[in-house]
Amino acid sequence: MATGGRGAVVAMAAGSTLSSASVTLFLLLVLPRVSQAQTFFFPFRQPETCGHNQYFDISALSCVACGSNQRQDARGTSCVCLPGFQMISNNGGPDITCKKCPEHMKGVTEDGWNCISCPGGLTAEGKCHCPTGHILVERNVNGTLLSQATCELCDESENSFTVANALGNRCVRCEPAFINTSKSCACSEPNILTGGLCLSSTGNFPLRMISTARYGELGISFTSEWFAKYLQSSAAACWVYGNLTSCQALGNMCVMNMNCYDSSTFDACGLFQFIFENTAALGTVHSVSFWRQNLPWLFYGDQLGLAPQILSTTPLPTNFSFKGENQSTKLKFIAASYDVRGNFLKWQTLEGGILQLCPDTETRLNAAYSFGTTYQQSCEIPVPKILTDFPTPTFYDVYLEYTDENQHQYIWAVPVLNLNLQHKKMFVNKDSSSGKWLLTRRIFLVDTLSGRENDLGSQPRLIRVATQISLSIHLVPNTKNGNIYPPLITIAYRDIDIKDPSSQSVKVSFSVTYEMDQGEAHVQTDIALGVLGGLAVLSSLLKTAGWKRRIGSPMIDLQTVAKFLVYYAGDLANVFFIITVGTGLYWLIVFKAQKSVSVLLPVPAQEKRFVTYVGCGFALKALQFLHKLISQITIDIFFIDWERPKGKVLKAVEGEGGVRSATVPVSIWRTYFVANEWNEIQTVRKINPLFQVLTVLFLLEVVGFKNLALMDSSSSLSRSPPSYIAPYSRILRYAVSSALWLVIGLIQIVFFAVFYERFIEDKIRQFVDLCCMSNISVFLLSHRCFGYYIHGRSVHGHADTNMEEMNMNLKREAENLCSQRGLVPNTDGQTFQIAISSQMRQHYDRIHETLTRKNGPARLLSSSGSTFEQSVKAYHTMNKFLGSFIDHVHKEMDYFIKDKLLLERILGMEFMEPMEKSIFYNDEGYSFSSVLYYGNEATLLIYDLMFFCVVDLACQNFILAAFLTYLQQEIFRFIRDAVGQKNLASKTLVDQRFLI
Repeated sequence: MATGGRGAVVAMAAGSTLSSASVTLFLLLVLPRVSQAQTFFFPFRQPETCGHNQYFDISALSCVACGSNQRQDARGTSCVCLPGFQMISNNGGPDITCKKCPEHMKGVTEDGWNCISCPGGLTAEGKCHCPTGHILVERNVNGTLLSQATCELCDESENSFTVANALGNRCVRCEPAFINTSKSCACSEPNILTGGLCLSSTGNFPLRMISTARYGELGISFTSEWFAKYLQSSAAACWVYGNLTSCQALGNMCVMNMNCYDSSTFDACGLFQFIFENTAALGTVHSVSFWRQNLPWLFYGDQLGLAPQILSTTPLPTNFSFKGENQSTKLKFIAASYDVRGNFLKWQTLEGGILQLCPDTETRLNAAYSFGTTYQQSCEIPVPKILTDFPTPTFYDVYLEYTDENQHQYIWAVPVLNLNLQHKKMFVNKDSSSGKWLLTRRIFLVDTLSGRENDLGSQPRLIRVATQISLSIHLVPNTKNGNIYPPLITIAYRDIDIKDPSSQSVKVSFSVTYEMDQGEAHVQTDIALGVLGGLAVLSSLLKTAGWKRRIGSPMIDLQTVAKFLVYYAGDLANVFFIITVGTGLYWLIVFKAQKSVSVLLPVPAQEKRFVTYVGCGFALKALQFLHKLISQITIDIFFIDWERPKGKVLKAVEGEGGVRSATVPVSIWRTYFVANEWNEIQTVRKINPLFQVLTVLFLLEVVGFKNLALMDSSSSLSRSPPSYIAPYSRILRYAVSSALWLVIGLIQIVFFAVFYERFIEDKIRQFVDLCCMSNISVFLLSHRCFGYYIHGRSVHGHADTNMEEMNMNLKREAENLCSQRGLVPNTDGQTFQIAISSQMRQHYDRIHETLTRKNGPARLLSSSGSTFEQSVKAYHTMNKFLGSFIDHVHKEMDYFIKDKLLLERILGMEFMEPMEKSIFYNDEGYSFSSVLYYGNEATLLIYDLMFFCVVDLACQNFILAAFLTYLQQEIFRFIRDAVGQKNLASKTLVDQRFLI
């Protein structure tokens, strides 16, 4: 009715002139409406829940009753007639009509359309039943239906040798095995019937066969239903008749048992080995001694030392190159595949994930066979999916296809290292020595068949899954043309006990690795380490000798040994740094830039030595850094104030009620100001640490330099999202990050020295100028008898003056109307390295001991007045002593000024000892910065770089490494400032509260 209504509406709309209101009213009347109370849910039913007289309606998704005289069919989605009823009509599915057969014709024909009289009994389905060896005949040759069916006996005589087929409707010739063995279609004793074959008991074939499936990983063995049904027949057909399919099936069963065999038992591999040894007369296939005619190639032999010969004796006669006209970067693996019954399926390429159980895009799956690309893939697969996708195993013989110089195509057999193989009850392929390995050929991915114990249609008790498949390619040593040895497939299976499939899963992985002999590289590294390490010893000895001279101690004691070890740690850290950076850049440049393949990246196991070097270098560099940090915060420093009082003033006398004249006190603010500026420049660096970290991180993560560290042949800085991303090489990550860190650092240093210090701000020289303008000199001892002196004595006599006089003094100095600032008249030399005599040091210590008594100025406010006055007196005494020392007042502690020799500058030590007089060395390089961060930029830069790289090597995360690097920089800077302030206050009597 609804259909007719809609047709009427269309007709009316096309051929009439009804108003829109009339049409709308008509639509509301005739079209079906959805009730607001209507629901959209219904009971859930499955086909197996339908009753015996019901079928599952695939449209309504519910159970519907069959018609009269009908019942559910085998599938459950249709109906068939009951026994004794013939079909009258059949319109497909459940739409059939049934009619009862008459009493004299109770049987129904095989097709169900006719009633027929049967010569014997009936089957459960109401069809005619014939005795064994007979066939049922219901129609004449021309198809005419007989009124009564007949049972015809097949002729088993020598003239025919026929038996009834499996359906019982035709006579067919019996199997040749029966005829050849018993000269009949029956396999009578003493002959043996197995797997549909009749075998003679008089042959030399083993009869005591073991149909056992072994699961060595779980230590379980049981009789496999598949082996029980087909092992003996397959072995017999292979041995007696040379049946190719049976031989393949026998080989498959041996592979399903992990190629394990025992010479004392005749299991699948034992039978295969028996046939192999007794068919030597058949010859070999393709001149391969391990490949017998008619048999599959399963083994390479069990001789010790055979595996290394196969894997590393004969190179593959083909070349691989990353770039150029003859670019060859594709590994063309193909496989001959067989089903479990031994039938050859097809040749197929491994592309498309044939050996990869983990699903992925075709592009990423095929990346596994791009030469030079290290490949890793892993996932977890539910057991139900495995049982569904792999009802029977498929077997693969893998080959590598290549083309020779004459463009002829060949295939090279790829050996297999099965880690589950047992030889003499030992897992020989897990041995670290390749000489004990037993290589095989055939593999499978999943076996859910041999673990079925009683019924092939039941759920397996155990399944075996290839959880690890690794394809390794070895480069021929010293090759220049990209030659490789035969690839090796390493496979490991896991035996899974099926208990609750819905809750079980399996982790699987597939990988491709590329290796080369690193022996020569290790030798070169050891040579470099030995040579540079020896130079480091000499350098450390020189530094220790210089240190001994600077502390004025000729004795070699425990402190000397400790100092030597600290110096050696720093120099050895530089050696490790040079070697690791050089090694990393070598692999980065040579591997990524090569055309014909001559080198391959070290695999993770081969990177352990490199990572150890990096770790040792960082640990030693950290020790050097801490040593320098401690040395800087424990220096002796004093600010010499050259300012003299100007006149006298009247001063009230406490307790006397009167006044008296006194000299005008000298302002301390200039000293405080210089001390504060010194405190500020303690952590000034030639680079900006935050800019350094952010720039390196930007180049790595945003620009894409991190992609150069991928273990593939590409030199591109970008990767498309659909493409496969290879794993990172730790050596390449170290090389890329260290190269960027050094380049950015050097650029900053050059910019700082060439531009920033010249045109914007030079804090070191500004500090020297500030000392001169403040009339303050800096006396600094980094060692007991060695240090630095900054001559800040004003050429104008006074610095504590007003603005007008200050400007006038600066103008006179700019116009050369006054003397120069240098310590020596008519010179500009204001900075010196000083080597003081022991007598001078002893006198300094006596005064300094009084100055720092009571733990310094931090407790001045809470100390007694006498203690404060004593400290102030000591301060003035030190100021007067050092001032008089600079003015050559003390003849017994005098000094002289000279230039350092070139060799002294190079070695960083002094040849002359200050015996009677101290020595001032002219220092135009402002080397006093060596007690600051500024003069140790190389150490700081390398330490930060190695900290960044060590964190990245540990966590493989540049962002985290950058964050932690900057964080530790700020922590150490804070410690340096805080401890440096405290030390400065204690050494100079400057109140720490005035240090910012």
